Amino acid sequence: MSVAAKICGLSSEAAVAAAVAGGAAYVGFVFYPPSPRAVSPGRAGTLCRGVPCAVQRVGLFVDADDAAIDAALAAAPLDVLQFHGGETPERVAEARRRFGRRVMKAISVAGPEDVAAAARYETVADLLLFDAKPPGRPDALPGGNGLAFDWRLIAGRDWRLPWMLSGGLTAALLPEAVRISGARTVDVSSGVERSPGDKDPDKIRAFLAAAAAL
Repeated sequence: MSVAAKICGLSSEAAVAAAVAGGAAYVGFVFYPPSPRAVSPGRAGTLCRGVPCAVQRVGLFVDADDAAIDAALAAAPLDVLQFHGGETPERVAEARRRFGRRVMKAISVAGPEDVAAAARYETVADLLLFDAKPPGRPDALPGGNGLAFDWRLIAGRDWRLPWMLSGGLTAALLPEAVRISGARTVDVSSGVERSPGDKDPDKIRAFLAAAAAL
């Protein structure tokens, strides 16, 4: 079985087309204004027109209020809400009920204690995503920093939910990351870019080909 992939932080028609044609299972749109990958709800809606129903459309939010999520959903047909901030289990459960969408909770990992904390979300979310903990800088983004964590920290775990591996992945690193972590679904953003926010269709195609070959 090949490894499924999510291409996150899409902001151009060319990048969306490459993701869809390459066989991405998920495409992600960032609704977090400080990110260089951020798109407006209207822009996300336009980009979603090129995404067939078989591909899951994910909206990434960071500690967003209900109004921001409502605005995104009004403009873009999102299938999954990805929470990539400090959202509590209570907030995740409440958003899942309110918006009627599947919810993915990102877990920032630097050590074993971070992985253990993921258990708090197993009864309130639909998917988990393990990403590298951001560097301790005031300007650091919650994700998309091109950093990897020790994949052995999540190896051999039996989670109650489907999960994805993220953080510093590239087409070249993917085989080792999957071998060590045991991931069956992976997520990439900076690893398929020319520069922050500028997706490279060739890199997207290469990453998806690498995932399909595993």
